[in-house]
Amino acid sequence: MHQIPAEVREEILSRIKAAEAEHQVKVLYAVESGSRAWGFASPNSDYDVRFIYVHPKDWYLAVNLEDKRNVIEYPIVDEIDINGWDIRKALKLYWKSNPAFIEWLQSPIVYLEQGDFAQQARSLMPQTVSSNKGIHHYLHMAKNNFREYLKKDTVPLKKYFYVLRPLLAIAWLEKYNTPAPIEFDVLRKLVADNKALDSAITELLERTKVSLEKEYAPAVPVINQFIQTELERLKTANLTDKATDREVSFDQLNTLFKHVIDHE
Repeated sequence: MHQIPAEVREEILSRIKAAEAEHQVKVLYAVESGSRAWGFASPNSDYDVRFIYVHPKDWYLAVNLEDKRNVIEYPIVDEIDINGWDIRKALKLYWKSNPAFIEWLQSPIVYLEQGDFAQQARSLMPQTVSSNKGIHHYLHMAKNNFREYLKKDTVPLKKYFYVLRPLLAIAWLEKYNTPAPIEFDVLRKLVADNKALDSAITELLERTKVSLEKEYAPAVPVINQFIQTELERLKTANLTDKATDREVSFDQLNTLFKHVIDHE
């Protein structure tokens, strides 16, 4: 799952270096964030590269700081989708328990890690990550993808994982009240005792690995039934039972921010 072809990894690192030169920044952390990291990539899946970068210290000492651009984005070329966030944007979203950034910190595919920014950010997870916010994020994702793609006789196979993964992430948050792993193989262990579902998921994974990104096939009844049952359960579930609304203090994030810019 974690294997990125050497020539692709080399090209990604080359583009990151080019972004650093073009924008006069240093990339602190770069990861794979999409289906290749989640573990259900199709042969022609994009490489979804996400990175966190920092400007020289003086860049942040500006009256118009809030008006400055805080993202770097590039068009998709050769199936490589690459963009990044400035460190201030990342940490402000982290304070809000942003699920995307939390997933990036846990990605099993790391292209680049310079300095200790990512390590220190991970150490703040117990005080920062809100299970409640994560549950609502993943529920919204599951409901939208199910309604949009899977309530038909013929469905895009891969979209099943865009519903299953968030539903299993919710189950993880409910059970453990810790950030949900992003690897699907870890999450699916939560339903391993449901043999019919587990078998259907295994077959679906195998088909996805050899199918094109948007390949359609007949719906899978056992998976649809699981999805519908979970969505129905979550309508009435008390989603805050195990969801302490944690908040890291801005003092801690400011300390991390200052540490990074003082060492760049």
